[in-house]
Amino acid sequence: MNAMAHTHELEVKLLDPRFGDGWPLPEYATASSAGMDLRAALEAELVLQPGDAALVPSGLSIHIADPGLCALVLPRSGLGHRHGIVLGNGTGLIDADYQGPLLISVWNRGRETFTIQPGDRIAQLVLAPIVRANLKVVDTFADSARGQGRVRPHRSPLTQEPGDMKR
Repeated sequence: MNAMAHTHELEVKLLDPRFGDGWPLPEYATASSAGMDLRAALEAELVLQPGDAALVPSGLSIHIADPGLCALVLPRSGLGHRHGIVLGNGTGLIDADYQGPLLISVWNRGRETFTIQPGDRIAQLVLAPIVRANLKVVDTFADSARGQGRVRPHRSPLTQEPGDMKR
């Protein structure tokens, strides 16, 4: 099955003159990529000690305009896995009517100092569809397979005690 991805014309303002000359605009790496890399539009390197967080400009602002879409700012998995660099807020949510600068909250949850250089790719931007809820107040819910049962916490096989695998 060869499904074509949906497209949306995203308005972008370049807030940093290094885009176009020194840095490319965000783009999809492959035809199947979900996200476009965002760069650190820093004037100088940023040194993050373990536990430090900083708000890093992307050098861009966007306007989605379509209320059926939002943008998500997500961490780059390699930075998180190899260096402990993740987003300070987990995921950034950008509403369709926001037009301000994209700022990226980065957090060093690792054990080593990490340096971000101007132009480094530090996050990803993904457009996503929105489904808006109409709240309906009820006294009871229809039965479901789970009901009100609590969710069992997942434990990594590396942290399980002997006998934890028994149900």
